[in-house]
Amino acid sequence: MTSKQRLLTALTGRKPDRLPVTSHHLMQYFLDKYLGGRSSQEFFEQFGLDPVTWPVMHKPDTAKGEHFDPLQGAPGFLEARRIWSERWRAEAEEIPSQAYKTTRFRFLTPKGVLSMVTQSNEHTTWVAEYLIKSKRDIDLIGEFMTNPLCDVEAINRIAEDWGERGLVRSHIPCFDVFGQPGTWQDACCLFPTEQLILATYDDPGWVHEFLRILQRRKKIFIQSMAGAKFDILELGGGSASSTVISPKMFQTFVAPYDSELIALAHQAGQRIVYHTCGGMMPILEMVAAMKPDAMETFTPPAMGGDMRLAEAKRRIGDRVCMIGGFDQFHYLKDCPPEATRAAVRQCFAEAGEGGGYILSPSDHFFDADVRLIEAFADEARQCVYAA
Repeated sequence: MTSKQRLLTALTGRKPDRLPVTSHHLMQYFLDKYLGGRSSQEFFEQFGLDPVTWPVMHKPDTAKGEHFDPLQGAPGFLEARRIWSERWRAEAEEIPSQAYKTTRFRFLTPKGVLSMVTQSNEHTTWVAEYLIKSKRDIDLIGEFMTNPLCDVEAINRIAEDWGERGLVRSHIPCFDVFGQPGTWQDACCLFPTEQLILATYDDPGWVHEFLRILQRRKKIFIQSMAGAKFDILELGGGSASSTVISPKMFQTFVAPYDSELIALAHQAGQRIVYHTCGGMMPILEMVAAMKPDAMETFTPPAMGGDMRLAEAKRRIGDRVCMIGGFDQFHYLKDCPPEATRAAVRQCFAEAGEGGGYILSPSDHFFDADVRLIEAFADEARQCVYAA
């Protein structure tokens, strides 16, 4: 099988020729520090993993007077060109004399200004000041926020060039500047998670209103994806894991919104992988009931999750493809290659039976021993399904 055939066979719940093995998003820090600045695709080629490419191609709705942000510059990894209008645009200001690179974004609308601050280091970016300062700030988002469309032609050109090399994977749009694909998860990037959890008790109507505003933007994008040759798109995020919110809260404030998005994606001919980095065991069936095509990341307890891979396979493995489960913190660094190989075999034994499983680290990593990545990939290629 080609890598694309192998990965798609697993995504559709079937048994490929061997265990598909890939990696989640590759961090530029790792590529620069350990591989001399090689690209993500050179990474896959070097280690013989099943490749994934991550194009994010948006376009403006010109009929609504929307246009690309002329000041953005080249989008970074997993970013898209931002879509502005005369009623919704952002200005960026670097704040000097900070321990980290610090940027204030001011979103300008006819009825007021919203602002947020992000900080970055060589590893990642995080929110230092949240966008939503008062509850009615969501009115400005709801009235003026732009709604990007999928650039189907651009995606299809990428897919054609990519061919049989591997998967074409993307994600449902996040809030511009900083966000996550899932509806609740996106909200947690704009309003502090702890305060949002409290608001589900104190003012649930406001929380639902906020979620509907963010969901509407995602719906518009999903409906524009018909004909785009994606293999799978990511939805979700760690803020809805059971190590952050309760199963009851998931059922009330996450599932109703994201299950609608998944259904719309299927109507547009697209597959969805639901990303839950963190606790999953108490909500396995709830996520599967939303009918994604795949679920990830199945984070082990040693990494702060709660995954029991064999039990998860038994409970939901006949309903969705499972992606992840490998402990990259402990078996891609500071261990002998034999331990890495044993960890690969354990994942295959616990989740590989019958197919429908893609071996991958549980989310991205920043530091790893190149020798152990070689052992990880080599051992996985030897995990062959019986005819």
